[in-house]
Amino acid sequence: MARTPADEHPDAHLDRHFERLQNRLHPRVAAPFAKLRQPHLRWLRLPLGVALIAGGFLGFLPVLGFWMLPIGVLLLAQDIPFLKRPTARALDGCHRRWDALRRRLAERR
Repeated sequence: MARTPADEHPDAHLDRHFERLQNRLHPRVAAPFAKLRQPHLRWLRLPLGVALIAGGFLGFLPVLGFWMLPIGVLLLAQDIPFLKRPTARALDGCHRRWDALRRRLAERR
């Protein structure tokens, strides 16, 4: 029987999504993203994730934005176990919608 993403260990499921996201990012963004994912940088990920989430709540201000919320959650999910599964599920949905949108746009051409 084939394994589904729901059967996967939350760490593996989330890592798979991080890899997919990292492969789609511009190299200038992907390099720091990959570096932040290293296990020994937990001391940096946690405060940075909290700061990004706090900044995301101030998204109505000019420099800060709502874009900071998902990035902060992604960073925290790397180290906080109860965030791994919901974050991976949310990424599943985002990837499905993105792929469906890309298919629809490709069909119009």
